[in-house]
Formats: sequence, C-alpha cells, structure tokens
Amino acid sequence: MKEFELKYGCNPNQKPSKIYMRDGSELPITILSGRPGYINFLDAFNSWQLVKELKAALGMPAATSFKHVSPTSAAVGTKLPEKLKKACFVDDIEGLDESPLACAFARARGTDRMCSFGDWIALSDVCDVTTANLIKREVSDGVIAPGYEPEALEILKTKRKGNYNIVQIDPNYVPEVQETKQVFGITFEQGRNNFEINEALLSNLVTENKELPDSAKRDLIIALITLKYTQSNSVCYAVDGQAIGVGAGQQSRIHCTRLAGGKADTWQLRQHEKVLNLPFLPTLGRPDRDNVIDGYINQNEEDVCADGNWQKYFSSQPAPFTKEEQTAYLATLTGVALGSDAFFPFSDNIERAKKSGVSYIAEPGGSIRDDAVIECCNKYGMTMAFTGMRLFHH
Repeated sequence: MKEFELKYGCNPNQKPSKIYMRDGSELPITILSGRPGYINFLDAFNSWQLVKELKAALGMPAATSFKHVSPTSAAVGTKLPEKLKKACFVDDIEGLDESPLACAFARARGTDRMCSFGDWIALSDVCDVTTANLIKREVSDGVIAPGYEPEALEILKTKRKGNYNIVQIDPNYVPEVQETKQVFGITFEQGRNNFEINEALLSNLVTENKELPDSAKRDLIIALITLKYTQSNSVCYAVDGQAIGVGAGQQSRIHCTRLAGGKADTWQLRQHEKVLNLPFLPTLGRPDRDNVIDGYINQNEEDVCADGNWQKYFSSQPAPFTKEEQTAYLATLTGVALGSDAFFPFSDNIERAKKSGVSYIAEPGGSIRDDAVIECCNKYGMTMAFTGMRLFHH
C-alpha cells in the first residue's frame, strides 16, 4: 500500500486527506481493521516510537495510551500489586501476571483513566490474548503493534461492531534521517530526534544526595522517553515502572509540574482504601465509575457524596474523602521520579514535586537559577541529574 486516503484531516472541513511515503515507497503499515483517521495516525506513529524506544532502553515489553498526540501514560511490563489491579479495574483478569505486555497495558491504560477515554494504544510486542481482552472492554479508537496473535486479532475485531482500528507496523521500519512538515504553506525541515535516552544520561548528579537506585533509573528513563513524545512544555512523574502523571502543552513550566502532579496524586489516591471500597452500584459502567472516582477525589463540579447525588452511583452513602485525609496520605509517599523536557527556571517546581513524593529528578539544567533549584533539592534530600539534553516535541 503506497498511500491511504483518509476521511478528512484534523477536522471534517480539511479535505482531501491522505498518508503516503514521499519517495513513493510502500507504507510500513497494514490496516487489519477499521479506517483510522488523520489524528489516529498522528497518535499511532508517535505512540509506536515511544514504546519501541522504551523496549529498546529497558528490555521489557511496553505500552502507552495516547490522546491528541500526547501520552496519558506509558509503562513497562512489571506485575501490578493487588491494590493497583483493583484501582485499574483489572483484578478480575485471569493470567494477567503471566503476560508482561498485558501488565504494561493495564498500567498505562489505568493511570489516567479520564484522559485515556477514547485513546489510541501502542504495544511494543505482538498483542497476546490477555492484552486483547483488556483492550476489548475499554473505550478506545485503535491500536498499533508489530503483530497480533490470531485469537487476539479476532477478539479485537469484535470491537465497534467490527470497525475498531487495528494497525500492524513493520518493526524494522526506519524513517529517513531528515523529516519535513508544512505550516501555512511553508516547509520546515530538521533532523529526526534520534537522541538515545539511557542510563548514561543520568550520570551527572548535581545534588548532595548521589543515591540513584536501579528502580529510580528505570523510572527516570520512562519519564524522559515519555516526554520525548509529549507536546511541550511537558513534565512527567513516574514510579514503579510507569508514568503516573503527564503535564503536556503548558506555556509555563510550573503549570506543567502542577498539572502532572495533580494527575500523579489522583493515581496515588485511587489506591486508598476509601476509594477502593466505594460501594458502586453494579449497574454503573466503567467510564461512569472513572468520572465518579475523579469527582470523589478531586471534589469537582458535582458532590458525588451529597444527598440526591450518591443514590445515582452508590448502594450506600460514602463518607467524603477530605482534603486533610488526602494530604496526610500523600505525605507518606516517597520514591517518585520526575522528568522535565527543559530546565526548571524556578525552585517552585521542586516545592510542588515534593508534595507528590518526588525523590529523584532528571532535567537538562542550564538555567541561570540552577543553583536555587539544586539548593531546594538539597533541602529535601532529593537526587537530581542534569541530562544536558532538551526534549521539546511539537
């Protein structure tokens, strides 16, 4: 297939639209089901690069969930603790622990379930049956992977009445060194961002604390590779083999840190006993449960515990999850990793990171206020590495 005609571009008025190889060669993909759109393919090709790099860097199966050209999360295939299985709604899946790829997907899709609603999925390895069964029950636009087990493919083809977007990519495809795009009729050209993110990038430790355990190195690598494919400015919190909070596309660095930190906090609080034991009505669907949990934790537009509201969601009225309880719970957490795609210009980012249990940081460095940022890290006993490499993505 040398080109594929799309229904339309980013919006229905943007026609005609297609994807093709500039040199006239075959596209490195096969569409096994559905008809992916313009934004679907933007998500597919960005997300595939992310999981391919994670697998190469850490040697473990990886998965990511994308929405509007940024990841909601990314993860590698480490087993989930029982509390996390319950928080991710996967505690009923038989054989989950035996499939590293399914574990990676369960983590990635379960991190920010609000933002992952209607996502695009990327898998680093051939999709197995366990992973397909997990994908089957989520609201999703499509998936890209290097292959699919026959039974897994049949399971996925049942989604959306047979119209679920399933793309297979050639894992050996390597793009041209130079890449181009047009904006307002003007062509931009640059070298592809082939910078390799690995453990060596974390060797320049600039804080008094030089301790950086292997688990922290893994999580910082996950954060940095995630940022490489996140719309900038961006900040990413990671722990236990997964990105737990991604702040994308903010003009201010502190807003990135706050946004990502709030998402990381919500992920942590989803595993609190009060949330895990919410008495949901058995008729309440998964997306509705996600909305209610988010409202319960973050006390959003609707007080889900109030009289007249709780009856719509619960079999009995739950006690509110107070801000005091949440703050006390979060204060017990440590060991979280934080990556930034550019330097922190002020120490307020470190102060915010501390509230989400951050112990390890990787950022490029190079700010005129580096000393103040390092001093703040030292105040809290954090370990920080200067990578010397910016990771902007637009």
